[in-house]
Amino acid sequence: MQIAMIGLGRMGMNMARRLIKDGHEVVVWNRSPDKVATMVSEGAIGAQSIKEAVQKLTAPRIVWCMLPSGAVTQKALGEILEALDSDDLVIEGGNSYWKDDQKNSKKFVEKGCGYIDAGVSGGVWGLKVGYCTMVGGKDRFVHRAKPIFDSLAPPRGWKHVGPVGAGHFVKMVHNGIEYAMMEAIGEGFDLMHNGPFDHLDLGGIADLWGQGSVVRCWLLELLVLAYERDPDLSSIRGYVDDSGEGRWTILDGVENGVSVPVLAQSLFKRFESRQKDVYSNKILAALRNEFGGHAVKKE
Repeated sequence: MQIAMIGLGRMGMNMARRLIKDGHEVVVWNRSPDKVATMVSEGAIGAQSIKEAVQKLTAPRIVWCMLPSGAVTQKALGEILEALDSDDLVIEGGNSYWKDDQKNSKKFVEKGCGYIDAGVSGGVWGLKVGYCTMVGGKDRFVHRAKPIFDSLAPPRGWKHVGPVGAGHFVKMVHNGIEYAMMEAIGEGFDLMHNGPFDHLDLGGIADLWGQGSVVRCWLLELLVLAYERDPDLSSIRGYVDDSGEGRWTILDGVENGVSVPVLAQSLFKRFESRQKDVYSNKILAALRNEFGGHAVKKE
């Protein structure tokens, strides 16, 4: 099957590789031409522009947009729309907000094109183990793209979850849960690291918990690998960024009147990780000193 992959970042490039390996003809475009050259050397067909990438496909076309959410994706979707003909299909696979999909899809529908939003999870490991994919769109377009999803995902690893927007909505909630799971693991290992028993084998415990325990998960497997590379995690600063999906999860919780306190707290902890000396903690120290004469540590 033919497909154009627009964007060759950490996931887009490996997704293209996985599709090529499964026998698909993949046209690739990226803002930096060196990545296009790399993929051409691995069997892809290169393009110097989005328009050229679309033109190298036979109608009806399938174009997968795999770029950072926001302005970059919006610009690319505009160029893709311009290049497509009626009955062509675009798959938006970046970490975009589901409400943006509902707005963007209207423009493609007006031109007679299909629009699918695909929430993709798998990270840098997806090339080897496959990409869990949550798909939103009309049945006939999802059916058309089925060979692509089958190649990218592991067995039972993709699902048509609803209409346009549903794919990225489900992926958004997935990422909110991911934040909370990571925070819980981090707090638990912090307690073991600073608890009453010296020199606990934390990497070994992470591995142990992966063997049949109730909390076993892939995140613990990845933690084992992190400890193998750096037993004290001394080379890592505790600065944690966020892609935006955790924020959207909390906003949607508020909008729909759904209580998500654990998800919210895990997001706020990420914000806190980026501050060298949290200002609210200065307030706490100052107040304790004022009302109780408790000692404070000076800068």
